[in-house]
Amino acid sequence: MNEKIENLRARFKEKMASISQKDALEQLRVGFMGKKGEFTALLKDMKDMQDEARRQFGQLVNSAKAEFERAIVEKAREIEAAEIAKKTESEWVDITWPEEPLQGSAHPLSIVRAELEDLFTSLGFDIMDGPEMEEEYFNFNALNIPEDHPARDSQDTFWLKNGKLLRSQTSPVQIRGMLAKKPPIKFVSPGKTYRNEAVDASHEHSFHQCEGLVIDKGITVSHLVFTLQQIISSIFGEEVEIRLRPSFFPFVEPGFELDFKCRICKGKGCSVCKQTGWIEYLGCGMVHPQVLKNCGIDPEIYSGFAFGGGIERLAMMKYGIDDIRHFHGGDLRFLKQF
Repeated sequence: MNEKIENLRARFKEKMASISQKDALEQLRVGFMGKKGEFTALLKDMKDMQDEARRQFGQLVNSAKAEFERAIVEKAREIEAAEIAKKTESEWVDITWPEEPLQGSAHPLSIVRAELEDLFTSLGFDIMDGPEMEEEYFNFNALNIPEDHPARDSQDTFWLKNGKLLRSQTSPVQIRGMLAKKPPIKFVSPGKTYRNEAVDASHEHSFHQCEGLVIDKGITVSHLVFTLQQIISSIFGEEVEIRLRPSFFPFVEPGFELDFKCRICKGKGCSVCKQTGWIEYLGCGMVHPQVLKNCGIDPEIYSGFAFGGGIERLAMMKYGIDDIRHFHGGDLRFLKQF
């Protein structure tokens, strides 16, 4: 039996001496120590041995197997060291050689967001921010969207194990603002939001919104329409055709959808506007009395309007981008254009 093991050891060393690649080393390992390898064949001989002979032979086999395993590990280290040395020789870089530094640039979404903040600041709005990991109360309940309300279906988001969620809109910042401030209130809340929805040319699961809120005495729909017209025209630097359509949002009454003429196809119809010629840009309306009450504001004395739209869609119209997925694709050819 010792002779069988010595013969096995001699064949192993002979084959090991000629190996210089990792794949060949793996083949050697499988050939000797795999399920159908040399050691498995040796162990089959043990069934006909006496107890003492079986014990001694098993010890010899295990000792040889451990020896082979150590040799394979050492050989793998040698091969890896040789590969590193080869790469070091052929792929070296002179770190003292001066290199022209890469010039970064602002992301198109950052550009549009900064322009929006400048615009709203010039119109007398404050800028407010809030957490992206939000409480259910601020994201839904305080906005007149209780747990059983169907509006939650269209704002399905990502829930976390701690009971919180990734905000589906920046409206929670409006709730926090109304709780922290006393009327008159006038601010916008740009930021990142999340929705659990399918991704296509005009929809993403992670996107940015800019929502605004005005609360004061005597605020009417006329103030809302005038403000939105001024904002849209200022963004594009020219008069832009808009339209308001009645719509339902639990936190405003009455509520509207604001659309503007698609600037990609000029109203003819394309994939971005879903062949309608119009871009659904934002939802808006007069703040619901119940929302005011939730924030400790008397709806008999104060009224206000709110609005919110996507920054990505605005950037798409501004720069003629036909697919929202480009913003997060990481393609430098796309980003360098800005």
